[in-house]
Amino acid sequence: MFDIARQQTALHSAYPERSVPRESWFDQQGGKLTSPVMRRLRERTAMRTEVVGPVNEQGGALAILRDDQLREEIVRVRDRLRREGFSNELVFRSFALVREVAQRTIGQRHYDVQILGGWVLLNGCVAEMATGEGKTLTATLAAATAALAGVPVHIITVNDYLTARDADEMSPIYRMLGLTVGVITHEQDPVARRAAYACDVTYCTNKELAFDYLRDRLAVGRQPNRIQLQLEKLYGDATRLRNLVLRGLCFGIVDEADSILVDEARVPLIISGSGGQVLEKPIYETALALARGLTRGDDFEIDLRERSIRLTPTGQAQLAARTKDLTGFWTGPRRRHELVRQALTALHLFHRDAHYLVRDEKIQIIDEYTGRIMGDRSWEQGLHQLIELKEACPLTPMHSSLARITYQRFFRRYLWLAGMTGTAQEIATELWQVYRLATVTIPTNRPLQRRGVGERLFSTAEEKWDAVVERIAGLHQRGRPVLVGTKSVSASELLSEKLTAAGVPHVILNARQDKEEADIVSKAGQPGRVTVATNMAGRGTDIKLLPEVAKAGGLYVLATERHEAGRIDRQLYGRSGRQGDPGSFETVTSLEDELLTTSRRLLWRWMARALVRRGKPLQGTVAAFLVRQAQRSAESLHIRIRRDLLQHEDQLETSLAFSGRLE
Repeated sequence: MFDIARQQTALHSAYPERSVPRESWFDQQGGKLTSPVMRRLRERTAMRTEVVGPVNEQGGALAILRDDQLREEIVRVRDRLRREGFSNELVFRSFALVREVAQRTIGQRHYDVQILGGWVLLNGCVAEMATGEGKTLTATLAAATAALAGVPVHIITVNDYLTARDADEMSPIYRMLGLTVGVITHEQDPVARRAAYACDVTYCTNKELAFDYLRDRLAVGRQPNRIQLQLEKLYGDATRLRNLVLRGLCFGIVDEADSILVDEARVPLIISGSGGQVLEKPIYETALALARGLTRGDDFEIDLRERSIRLTPTGQAQLAARTKDLTGFWTGPRRRHELVRQALTALHLFHRDAHYLVRDEKIQIIDEYTGRIMGDRSWEQGLHQLIELKEACPLTPMHSSLARITYQRFFRRYLWLAGMTGTAQEIATELWQVYRLATVTIPTNRPLQRRGVGERLFSTAEEKWDAVVERIAGLHQRGRPVLVGTKSVSASELLSEKLTAAGVPHVILNARQDKEEADIVSKAGQPGRVTVATNMAGRGTDIKLLPEVAKAGGLYVLATERHEAGRIDRQLYGRSGRQGDPGSFETVTSLEDELLTTSRRLLWRWMARALVRRGKPLQGTVAAFLVRQAQRSAESLHIRIRRDLLQHEDQLETSLAFSGRLE
C-alpha cells in the first residue's frame, strides 16, 4: 500500500512524479524470469487482509450518527490519515465513512464486493470487476481515502462524456467528506484546467491528462528539476510554476485500464507547433496523382494486418521515371518516395466514416477504440494534409513535433497507480511487465444470468447483414430491446439503411450522434428498442431495464463483427446481464470481415473457407474457434507493436537526453 511517510518528500515537492530508471539488459532478463512469481505474490498480498467484515462492523456505529456528528468523525479520520498514514484500522474507518456518506447523499450503498474492489485499488492493483458491478462507485472508496490523507487524486476515464457523468454523479459524496472535485474537458482553457487539477479529486480523460503533462514539460524544460522549482517558489520567482497546469502525478486511478494502458499504448502522443516543413498544395496534388497512377500488386503492396504500404522495385522505377522532368521537391528520391507512400496510405488505408468524418470541411479523426471524435487531433508527416486534399477540404498547415510521450512511459511516472476494468486477465502479464500492476479478480455481487447464444459465420457480408436484420426484426416483434454493435460509422449506417428498408424502427449511436449519446443510452433498455452503435456503447454505458423487459429476457446484444481484441467484444457483451439481470449476446460474422481477411494464420483461413458454404453459415463452437484464431493473431501482432514501441521510446529518451531536447 502507498506509504505516505516514505513519500512525504515527493508529495510535497513542486512537481511530484516517479523517476523510472532505464533497466539494463540483465535487469530485463531477470525481470522476465521473476515476473510470474512476483505478480502472483503481489496479487495474494492484496487479498490477504480481511476487509469486508471490519468495514461492516465500523458501518454499524456510523449509521446512528447525525450528519453533524458524521462530519466531526470525518475530520478526525482525515487528521489521523495525514499524521499516521494508511493503517488498516484507518482505512477500514475511512471506507465505512465513504459508504455511509454515499448512502446519505446519492442513495447508493457500496456492496461488499465494491469494498473489496476499493481495497485492491488502494493497494495499487488492477481490480477486474465484471461489467455492471459499479466501478464508478467503487473508485470513490480509494479516491476519497487518499484525498482525505492529502494525496491529489486523478480518476482517469476514456472520454469526456464519462468524465462529466461520473464527476456529476459522485461529487455529492466528496462534498460531504469535505473534498473538492474538479473536471477536465476538452474545451477548457489553462486557467480552468489549473483550478480543476488543484482540487482534491480530479476527473479527466487519458488524452487530456497526458497532453497537459506534455505542456507542463514544455513549460519547465527538459526535466522538471524539483530542487530548482522549490527554490524558485521559495524566492518568489514562480514564473515557471505559474505556467504549470498539473500539481504532479501522485495517485492515478485508471478506469477501463485495459483500453487506456494497453489498447491505446500503440501510438505515441505528440504535441506539435508551427514552424514545421511547409509544402505547397501543388506538391500534395502531384503526390496524389502519382499515387493514383500506381498499380497495386505491381507497383506497391499493402499489408492490411500491419496497416503499411511498401513500394516495389518496379514501383520505385516507375516513380523515378514519372518524376524525371519535375524539379524542386521531386528531385530527392527519398523525399518523393516517402510522400508518395503517404499518399498511397491516404488513398488505401484511411477511409471516410471508418477512420475519420468530414464535418464543416474539416477532417475529424475517429478513435478506433472508443468510436468517438478526437477533437483537434491530426495525423503527422503530411498524411493529414493528403487526406484533406483527397476529401476536397481546405489544407491546414503541417506542424513540427515539440514533445512526445507514450502512455506506457507516462503512467509509469505516477507515484501510485491503480486501475479497474471488466476485462484484464487476458493482459495481466503485460500489465505487470510494463506498469508493475498486479490484477485481482473481484467476484460479482449477484450470479450472472447472461447467456451466450453462440456464433454464426457466413460466407459473405451480404448474407451476414441479411441474417442480422432478420434476427433484429424477430426480437423487436417480441418486445426485447436490442443493442447492435458495429465496428465503424459506415457499417452502422449501412445496417440502418437495411433496417429502414425492412420497416424496423431504430436509433443510431456513432460519432455523428456524439451529442445525443446520454439520451440514446438512457432509452436503450426500453421494450422493443433497437440501438445500432459503434464502440461508443461498448464501455462505461449503463443500460437500465424496465421490469417488463427483464421478464422478457433482458437486453439482447448482437455483435456484427469481431474486434482485434477479444476484450473489446467482451465489453460489448457486458452491456447485458448487469447486476443479475437476464440478458443474451450473439456474434454474427463473415469471411469478408476485416479481421478474417487480414489474418496471417493461413491454415485457419483455409479451414474457414473450406467449412463455410454460401447460404449455410457455420455455427457454434467450430465457428467461434476459427474466428478466435484470427483474433489471437491480431492480438499477438498488437503485443509486438506495443513492445517494440516501448523499446523504441526508451532508446529515443536516451538519445534526446543526450542531445538536451524534450522527449
